[in-house]
Amino acid sequence: MRSIWKGSLGFGLVSIPVKLYSAVQASSLDFDMLDSRDRARIRYQRVNERTHKEVPYDKIVKGYKLNDDYVIMDEHDFADAAPEKSKVIEIESFVDIADVNPMYYETSYYTEPDTKNNKAYALLVQALIKSKKAGLARFVLRSTESLCIVHPIEERVLVVTRIRFAQEIRSTEDLNIADDINISKKELDMGLALINQYAEHFDVSKFKDEYNDELLKIIQAKSKGKRATVKKLKPQKATGDDLYEQLMQSLNTKKGA
Repeated sequence: MRSIWKGSLGFGLVSIPVKLYSAVQASSLDFDMLDSRDRARIRYQRVNERTHKEVPYDKIVKGYKLNDDYVIMDEHDFADAAPEKSKVIEIESFVDIADVNPMYYETSYYTEPDTKNNKAYALLVQALIKSKKAGLARFVLRSTESLCIVHPIEERVLVVTRIRFAQEIRSTEDLNIADDINISKKELDMGLALINQYAEHFDVSKFKDEYNDELLKIIQAKSKGKRATVKKLKPQKATGDDLYEQLMQSLNTKKGA
């Protein structure tokens, strides 16, 4: 793996030199855009809207429009905006990871200490596991300030997971949902029974990206001039509109399985 960021992870007066590595990778298939007439690849060009000519990479700059004119920015300007954060992931507080709404999660990065036997790194891992807490921190990645949580996995690795700022989450006020819907006790009890019947320990390894597997089968079959046989899933339907009866049928279906 190639590191995407190098700096330090700090908590209190302790500073740990670390590198960040992307912890996720895309599972989707990579498709090229083609001209249907001759199957030539379509290339996207960076074109000057006035001259209609392609612009070389070394001539492209970033500009912010202000008062009908552009202010040109360079890498030093972005670094100067937060010099103390550009190379430091500073833990500002410790929180219960259960308190972080999943809506805030973005992407995760593995952290690796500069030296293999880093005692401060190991200490932070063990302390977070023992306290069942996660560090809440801010840092700058690719000229953008990020909010993140620092949490351990596999009892030895620290992970930095970027999360969204509160202002990035839209309000629910415009959703057309009733404030109060009457649910009877027997309906609620049945719903809880159904949840308990389906409850299990979280194991994400049981789930695979089946769509891309099926898509790859179709691609391989088409390359041989054939058509792949794709399994069709028929959604189960309840026999009536009564909510209680639907819940009861769901429970019996699960028992039968």
